[in-house]
Amino acid sequence: MDSTNPDPELAKDFSPLIIIYKDGRVERLINTEIIPPSFDPETNVECKDTLFSPELNLSVRLYLPKNTHQNQKLPLLVYFRGGGFVCGTVFAPIVHNFLNILVSEANIIAVSVDHRNAPEHPLPAPFDDSWSAVKWVASHLNQNGPEDWLNRYADFQRVFFSGVSAGGTLAHQMVIKHGHEEKLEGFDITGLILCHPFFWGKEPIPGESKEEWQRNWMEELWKVVDPTGGLDDPWINPAYDPNLDRLGCNRVQVFVSDEDPLRERGWYYCLKLRESGWRGDMEVIDYKGEEHVFHLENLTSQNSVSLRKKIVQFINQ
Repeated sequence: MDSTNPDPELAKDFSPLIIIYKDGRVERLINTEIIPPSFDPETNVECKDTLFSPELNLSVRLYLPKNTHQNQKLPLLVYFRGGGFVCGTVFAPIVHNFLNILVSEANIIAVSVDHRNAPEHPLPAPFDDSWSAVKWVASHLNQNGPEDWLNRYADFQRVFFSGVSAGGTLAHQMVIKHGHEEKLEGFDITGLILCHPFFWGKEPIPGESKEEWQRNWMEELWKVVDPTGGLDDPWINPAYDPNLDRLGCNRVQVFVSDEDPLRERGWYYCLKLRESGWRGDMEVIDYKGEEHVFHLENLTSQNSVSLRKKIVQFINQ
Protein backbone atom coordinates (compact mmCIF):
# COMPACT_ATOMS: atom_id res chain seq x y z
CA MET A 1 0.00 0.00 0.00
CA ASP A 2 1.37 3.40 -1.02
CA SER A 3 0.81 5.67 1.97
CA THR A 4 2.79 8.51 0.32
CA ASN A 5 0.40 8.92 -2.62
CA PRO A 6 -0.69 12.56 -2.66
CA ASP A 7 -4.05 11.86 -4.33
CA PRO A 8 -6.63 13.02 -1.76
CA GLU A 9 -9.28 10.83 -3.38
CA LEU A 10 -7.25 7.64 -2.92
CA ALA A 11 -8.07 5.40 0.03
CA LYS A 12 -5.85 2.37 -0.61
CA ASP A 13 -3.58 1.33 -3.45
CA PHE A 14 -3.10 -2.41 -3.80
CA SER A 15 -1.45 -2.34 -7.21
CA PRO A 16 -1.19 -4.50 -9.24
CA LEU A 17 -4.55 -5.83 -8.03
CA ILE A 18 -6.96 -3.02 -7.17
CA ILE A 19 -7.19 0.63 -6.19
CA ILE A 20 -9.84 1.74 -3.72
CA TYR A 21 -11.05 5.35 -3.65
CA LYS A 22 -12.55 7.24 -0.72
CA ASP A 23 -15.88 7.58 -2.48
CA GLY A 24 -16.17 3.78 -2.55
CA ARG A 25 -15.12 3.26 -6.15
CA VAL A 26 -12.95 0.22 -6.86
CA GLU A 27 -10.63 0.08 -9.86
CA ARG A 28 -9.60 -3.44 -10.77
CA LEU A 29 -6.29 -3.55 -12.62
CA ILE A 30 -5.92 -7.14 -13.87
CA ASN A 31 -7.99 -9.92 -15.42
CA THR A 32 -10.88 -7.69 -16.45
CA GLU A 33 -11.10 -9.05 -20.02
CA ILE A 34 -13.76 -11.67 -20.69
CA ILE A 35 -13.68 -14.54 -23.19
CA PRO A 36 -17.12 -15.90 -24.16
CA PRO A 37 -17.74 -19.67 -24.05
CA SER A 38 -16.82 -21.43 -27.26
CA PHE A 39 -15.27 -24.47 -28.90
CA ASP A 40 -11.48 -24.27 -29.05
CA PRO A 41 -10.23 -26.04 -32.20
CA GLU A 42 -6.61 -26.11 -30.99
CA THR A 43 -7.40 -28.20 -27.91
CA ASN A 44 -10.66 -29.77 -29.12
CA VAL A 45 -12.33 -28.61 -25.91
CA GLU A 46 -15.81 -27.14 -25.68
CA CYS A 47 -17.03 -24.96 -22.83
CA LYS A 48 -20.31 -23.46 -21.69
CA ASP A 49 -21.47 -21.21 -18.86
CA THR A 50 -24.21 -22.18 -16.43
CA LEU A 51 -25.70 -20.25 -13.52
CA PHE A 52 -25.29 -22.02 -10.21
CA SER A 53 -26.71 -19.09 -8.20
CA PRO A 54 -29.32 -17.18 -10.23
CA GLU A 55 -30.10 -14.91 -7.28
CA LEU A 56 -26.48 -13.71 -7.22
CA ASN A 57 -25.93 -14.06 -10.98
CA LEU A 58 -22.97 -16.38 -10.41
CA SER A 59 -21.88 -18.93 -12.99
CA VAL A 60 -19.53 -21.82 -13.47
CA ARG A 61 -17.77 -22.49 -16.74
CA LEU A 62 -17.78 -26.17 -17.74
CA TYR A 63 -15.13 -27.72 -20.01
CA LEU A 64 -15.50 -30.96 -21.97
CA PRO A 65 -13.11 -32.69 -24.42
CA LYS A 66 -15.05 -33.18 -27.64
CA ASN A 67 -13.69 -36.67 -28.34
CA THR A 68 -15.53 -38.02 -25.30
CA HIS A 69 -17.71 -41.08 -25.89
CA GLN A 70 -21.28 -40.74 -24.74
CA ASN A 71 -20.98 -43.26 -21.91
CA GLN A 72 -17.36 -42.50 -20.98
CA LYS A 73 -16.88 -41.20 -17.44
CA LEU A 74 -13.99 -38.77 -16.96
CA PRO A 75 -12.25 -37.51 -13.82
CA LEU A 76 -13.86 -34.30 -12.62
CA LEU A 77 -11.78 -31.24 -11.76
CA VAL A 78 -13.39 -28.47 -9.70
CA TYR A 79 -11.20 -25.42 -10.20
CA PHE A 80 -11.04 -22.21 -8.15
CA ARG A 81 -9.52 -19.11 -9.73
CA GLY A 82 -7.10 -16.65 -8.14
CA GLY A 83 -7.28 -12.88 -7.75
CA GLY A 84 -6.55 -12.29 -4.08
CA PHE A 85 -10.30 -12.42 -3.34
CA VAL A 86 -10.53 -8.89 -4.76
CA CYS A 87 -10.33 -9.24 -8.56
CA GLY A 88 -10.67 -11.65 -11.43
CA THR A 89 -13.31 -13.85 -13.02
CA VAL A 90 -13.46 -17.36 -14.44
CA PHE A 91 -14.10 -15.82 -17.86
CA ALA A 92 -10.68 -14.10 -17.97
CA PRO A 93 -8.16 -15.37 -20.57
CA ILE A 94 -5.62 -16.31 -17.89
CA VAL A 95 -8.08 -18.84 -16.44
CA HIS A 96 -9.85 -19.91 -19.61
CA ASN A 97 -6.76 -20.60 -21.72
CA PHE A 98 -5.07 -22.63 -18.98
CA LEU A 99 -8.11 -24.83 -18.45
CA ASN A 100 -8.61 -25.44 -22.16
CA ILE A 101 -5.13 -26.91 -22.35
CA LEU A 102 -5.28 -28.82 -19.07
CA VAL A 103 -8.65 -30.40 -19.89
CA SER A 104 -7.29 -31.55 -23.23
CA GLU A 105 -4.01 -32.91 -21.84
CA ALA A 106 -5.58 -34.68 -18.86
CA ASN A 107 -8.77 -35.80 -20.68
CA ILE A 108 -10.99 -34.59 -17.87
CA ILE A 109 -14.17 -32.61 -17.42
CA ALA A 110 -13.67 -29.38 -15.48
CA VAL A 111 -15.87 -26.93 -13.62
CA SER A 112 -14.39 -23.45 -13.12
CA VAL A 113 -16.03 -21.75 -10.13
CA ASP A 114 -16.67 -18.02 -9.90
CA HIS A 115 -17.34 -16.01 -6.75
CA ARG A 116 -18.02 -12.46 -5.65
CA ASN A 117 -15.04 -10.22 -4.88
CA ALA A 118 -14.13 -8.01 -1.93
CA PRO A 119 -14.30 -5.21 -0.89
CA GLU A 120 -17.91 -5.09 -2.09
CA HIS A 121 -18.37 -8.67 -0.91
CA PRO A 122 -15.93 -9.48 1.93
CA LEU A 123 -15.61 -12.81 3.68
CA PRO A 124 -17.39 -15.09 4.01
CA ALA A 125 -18.93 -14.31 0.56
CA PRO A 126 -16.17 -15.92 -1.59
CA PHE A 127 -16.24 -19.06 0.55
CA ASP A 128 -20.04 -19.23 0.69
CA ASP A 129 -20.24 -18.78 -3.09
CA SER A 130 -17.66 -21.50 -3.65
CA TRP A 131 -19.46 -23.98 -1.42
CA SER A 132 -22.75 -23.23 -3.17
CA ALA A 133 -21.05 -24.07 -6.45
CA VAL A 134 -19.61 -27.30 -5.02
CA LYS A 135 -23.06 -28.39 -3.85
CA TRP A 136 -24.48 -27.48 -7.26
CA VAL A 137 -21.88 -29.72 -8.92
CA ALA A 138 -22.55 -32.59 -6.52
CA SER A 139 -26.30 -32.31 -7.10
CA HIS A 140 -25.85 -33.44 -10.71
CA LEU A 141 -24.95 -36.96 -9.61
CA ASN A 142 -28.57 -38.08 -9.91
CA GLN A 143 -29.79 -35.77 -12.65
CA ASN A 144 -30.56 -36.68 -16.23
CA GLY A 145 -30.80 -34.86 -19.52
CA PRO A 146 -28.92 -34.63 -22.81
CA GLU A 147 -27.41 -31.25 -21.90
CA ASP A 148 -26.21 -32.30 -18.45
CA TRP A 149 -22.48 -32.72 -19.06
CA LEU A 150 -21.75 -33.49 -15.43
CA ASN A 151 -24.20 -36.35 -15.04
CA ARG A 152 -23.31 -37.83 -18.45
CA TYR A 153 -19.54 -37.53 -18.39
CA ALA A 154 -18.21 -36.87 -14.86
CA ASP A 155 -16.98 -39.68 -12.62
CA PHE A 156 -18.10 -38.55 -9.17
CA GLN A 157 -15.81 -41.16 -7.62
CA ARG A 158 -12.75 -39.42 -9.12
CA VAL A 159 -13.15 -35.77 -8.15
CA PHE A 160 -10.21 -33.40 -7.78
CA PHE A 161 -10.24 -29.90 -6.33
CA SER A 162 -7.64 -27.41 -7.49
CA GLY A 163 -6.96 -23.71 -7.18
CA VAL A 164 -4.30 -21.12 -7.84
CA SER A 165 -3.27 -18.45 -5.31
CA ALA A 166 -6.47 -17.36 -3.52
CA GLY A 167 -8.20 -20.15 -5.40
CA GLY A 168 -5.86 -22.56 -3.65
CA THR A 169 -7.08 -21.18 -0.32
CA LEU A 170 -10.66 -21.73 -1.46
CA ALA A 171 -9.96 -25.25 -2.72
CA HIS A 172 -8.35 -26.19 0.60
CA GLN A 173 -11.28 -24.79 2.58
CA MET A 174 -13.83 -26.60 0.43
CA VAL A 175 -12.10 -29.93 1.00
CA ILE A 176 -11.93 -29.21 4.74
CA LYS A 177 -15.66 -28.45 4.76
CA HIS A 178 -16.40 -31.65 2.86
CA GLY A 179 -14.29 -33.65 5.30
CA HIS A 180 -15.44 -31.99 8.52
CA GLU A 181 -18.76 -30.15 8.31
CA GLU A 182 -20.90 -31.23 5.37
CA LYS A 183 -20.06 -34.52 3.70
CA LEU A 184 -21.47 -34.67 0.17
CA GLU A 185 -22.72 -38.21 -0.33
CA GLY A 186 -21.60 -39.98 -3.49
CA PHE A 187 -19.02 -37.25 -4.11
CA ASP A 188 -15.54 -38.69 -3.60
CA ILE A 189 -12.80 -36.05 -3.53
CA THR A 190 -9.75 -38.06 -4.53
CA GLY A 191 -7.15 -35.31 -4.43
CA LEU A 192 -6.36 -31.65 -3.79
CA ILE A 193 -4.04 -29.71 -6.13
CA LEU A 194 -2.76 -26.34 -4.88
CA CYS A 195 -0.75 -23.99 -7.11
CA HIS A 196 0.99 -21.21 -5.17
CA PRO A 197 -1.72 -21.12 -2.47
CA PHE A 198 -2.44 -17.80 -0.77
CA PHE A 199 -1.64 -18.60 2.87
CA TRP A 200 -0.14 -16.11 5.29
CA GLY A 201 0.18 -15.27 8.98
CA LYS A 202 0.77 -12.43 11.39
CA GLU A 203 4.31 -13.46 12.27
CA PRO A 204 6.92 -14.47 9.68
CA ILE A 205 7.93 -18.10 9.50
CA PRO A 206 11.51 -19.24 8.74
CA GLY A 207 12.61 -18.17 5.29
CA GLU A 208 9.70 -15.76 4.81
CA SER A 209 10.15 -12.05 4.15
CA LYS A 210 10.39 -9.81 7.21
CA GLU A 211 10.20 -6.64 5.12
CA GLU A 212 7.82 -4.30 6.93
CA TRP A 213 6.34 -2.83 3.75
CA GLN A 214 5.51 -6.26 2.37
CA ARG A 215 3.95 -7.57 5.55
CA ASN A 216 1.96 -4.35 5.97
CA TRP A 217 0.72 -4.64 2.38
CA MET A 218 -0.49 -8.18 3.01
CA GLU A 219 -2.12 -7.24 6.29
CA GLU A 220 -3.95 -4.24 4.80
CA LEU A 221 -5.12 -6.30 1.83
CA TRP A 222 -6.47 -8.97 4.15
CA LYS A 223 -8.39 -6.32 6.10
CA VAL A 224 -10.19 -5.50 2.86
CA VAL A 225 -11.00 -9.18 2.32
CA ASP A 226 -11.86 -9.94 5.96
CA PRO A 227 -12.55 -6.73 7.93
CA THR A 228 -13.39 -8.58 11.15
CA GLY A 229 -10.61 -11.18 11.18
CA GLY A 230 -6.86 -11.22 11.17
CA LEU A 231 -3.91 -12.90 9.50
CA ASP A 232 -4.03 -15.85 11.88
CA ASP A 233 -7.63 -16.65 11.03
CA PRO A 234 -7.83 -20.25 9.73
CA TRP A 235 -9.28 -18.83 6.49
CA ILE A 236 -5.77 -17.73 5.53
CA ASN A 237 -3.55 -19.47 8.10
CA PRO A 238 -4.34 -23.21 8.16
CA ALA A 239 -1.80 -23.67 10.96
CA TYR A 240 -4.51 -22.33 13.31
CA ASP A 241 -7.25 -24.62 12.03
CA PRO A 242 -8.13 -27.25 14.66
CA ASN A 243 -9.79 -29.33 11.93
CA LEU A 244 -6.80 -29.50 9.60
CA ASP A 245 -6.56 -33.25 10.10
CA ARG A 246 -10.11 -33.59 8.73
CA LEU A 247 -9.06 -32.70 5.20
CA GLY A 248 -11.54 -34.63 3.08
CA CYS A 249 -9.20 -36.34 0.62
CA ASN A 250 -6.32 -38.81 0.69
CA ARG A 251 -3.89 -37.13 -1.74
CA VAL A 252 -2.43 -33.63 -1.92
CA GLN A 253 -0.19 -32.01 -4.52
CA VAL A 254 1.32 -28.57 -3.84
CA PHE A 255 3.28 -26.37 -6.26
CA VAL A 256 5.59 -23.60 -5.04
CA SER A 257 8.21 -21.38 -6.69
CA ASP A 258 11.33 -19.87 -5.16
CA GLU A 259 10.66 -16.35 -6.49
CA ASP A 260 7.15 -16.33 -5.01
CA PRO A 261 6.71 -14.49 -1.66
CA LEU A 262 4.16 -17.18 -0.74
CA ARG A 263 6.61 -20.06 -1.25
CA GLU A 264 7.45 -20.68 2.40
CA ARG A 265 3.76 -20.76 3.31
CA GLY A 266 3.21 -23.53 0.78
CA TRP A 267 5.89 -25.64 2.43
CA TYR A 268 4.61 -24.66 5.89
CA TYR A 269 1.10 -25.77 4.96
CA CYS A 270 2.44 -29.22 4.09
CA LEU A 271 4.37 -29.39 7.36
CA LYS A 272 1.34 -28.44 9.43
CA LEU A 273 -0.93 -30.79 7.51
CA ARG A 274 1.40 -33.68 8.27
CA GLU A 275 1.76 -32.62 11.93
CA SER A 276 -2.03 -32.47 12.27
CA GLY A 277 -2.29 -36.22 11.97
CA TRP A 278 -3.65 -36.30 8.42
CA ARG A 279 -2.38 -39.55 6.93
CA GLY A 280 -2.73 -39.10 3.18
CA ASP A 281 -0.11 -38.97 0.45
CA MET A 282 1.55 -35.62 -0.20
CA GLU A 283 3.73 -34.29 -3.02
CA VAL A 284 5.46 -30.89 -3.17
CA ILE A 285 7.00 -29.58 -6.40
CA ASP A 286 9.29 -26.56 -6.05
CA TYR A 287 10.26 -24.67 -9.23
CA LYS A 288 13.48 -22.67 -9.28
CA GLY A 289 13.66 -19.21 -10.82
CA GLU A 290 9.89 -18.87 -11.18
CA GLU A 291 7.45 -16.33 -9.79
CA HIS A 292 3.89 -16.46 -8.49
CA VAL A 293 1.46 -18.11 -10.96
CA PHE A 294 4.15 -18.35 -13.66
CA HIS A 295 2.32 -21.29 -15.23
CA LEU A 296 -0.62 -19.05 -16.13
CA GLU A 297 1.44 -16.16 -17.48
CA ASN A 298 3.34 -18.27 -20.03
CA LEU A 299 1.58 -21.48 -21.00
CA THR A 300 4.34 -22.74 -23.29
CA SER A 301 7.42 -22.36 -21.08
CA GLN A 302 9.30 -25.52 -20.11
CA ASN A 303 8.27 -25.27 -16.45
CA SER A 304 4.63 -24.51 -17.31
CA VAL A 305 4.48 -27.62 -19.46
CA SER A 306 6.18 -29.57 -16.67
CA LEU A 307 3.68 -28.33 -14.09
CA ARG A 308 0.72 -29.39 -16.21
CA LYS A 309 2.29 -32.81 -16.78
CA LYS A 310 2.61 -33.23 -13.02
CA ILE A 311 -1.08 -32.41 -12.59
CA VAL A 312 -2.06 -34.82 -15.38
CA GLN A 313 -0.03 -37.59 -13.74
CA PHE A 314 -1.56 -36.84 -10.34
CA ILE A 315 -5.10 -37.04 -11.71
CA ASN A 316 -4.63 -40.10 -13.89
CA GLN A 317 -2.38 -42.27 -11.72
